Amino acid sequence: MLTESVATIRGSTCLHFLSAIDKGKTDQIVPRKGKVFAQGDDADSVFYLRNGRVRLAVISQTGKEATIGIAGIGDFFGEGSLAGQMQRVHSATAMTDCALLRIDKKIMAKALCRERRLCDLFVAFLLARNIRYEEDLVDQRFNSSEKRLARVLVLLAGGKEYEEPSEAVFPKISHEVLAEMVGTTRPRVSFFMNRFRKLGFIQYRDGLRVNSTLLSVVLGDPSCPSDSSRAPLS
Repeated sequence: MLTESVATIRGSTCLHFLSAIDKGKTDQIVPRKGKVFAQGDDADSVFYLRNGRVRLAVISQTGKEATIGIAGIGDFFGEGSLAGQMQRVHSATAMTDCALLRIDKKIMAKALCRERRLCDLFVAFLLARNIRYEEDLVDQRFNSSEKRLARVLVLLAGGKEYEEPSEAVFPKISHEVLAEMVGTTRPRVSFFMNRFRKLGFIQYRDGLRVNSTLLSVVLGDPSCPSDSSRAPLS
C-alpha cells in the first residue's frame, strides 16, 4: 500500500484524467458491508476508489473464504476485465462507506491509450501491487505469525514494510479477516493483538490506531519490548 502522501498525489492526478471521461463512467456510493461485485459476476468494468476501504476476497468451492487484499483511497480494482477476464475471480465488499468510480472496461482501455500519464500511473499501481503480493508470499514462507500480523497492520496503516506509519487510524477489522490475511488462526491473531495493545503498539480508539513503534516487530528489532523469551507460535 502506498503512503498517504504518494497515494494523495497519484489519486488527484488520476481523478484529473478520469474526470475527463464523459461516458461509460458512473459514481457509486456503497454503504459499509455493501457488495461492490461478487465472485462470478460479469467482469465488465474497472473501479477506482475515491474514499473508503474495500475488501477483496476469494471463496473456494468448499465455501472457504480468503482475503487477498484491501483496497484503499486511490486504488484501482477489478482491472482483470482489461486482460480478457470474463467473470470476477474474487468478490469486493465495502469495509466502510465508500465512494467509487465505475468505468466501463472499453472506455477505460481507450482512456489508457489516449492519456499517457494516466497509463503510467495505472501501470505503476499494478507493478507496486504485484511486488506487494510477492512480498506477501515471502512473508508467509519465512516469517512468524506475529511478524506477519505486524507487517499487515503497518501496511494497512499506510506505511511501507521498512517505513513507519504515522500512527494512522483505520476502521476496526475483525480478527477473522486478519487471520485470513496473515495465514493463521483467529485465536492466534487475538493473542498477538492483545499483546500489541498491552505493549502500546496499537490502540482501539475511534477505530484501530497503529503506532509507529509496531515497526520494531516487523524489523525484528532486538530492543523491541516484545516477549523475546517466548518461542514463535507459528
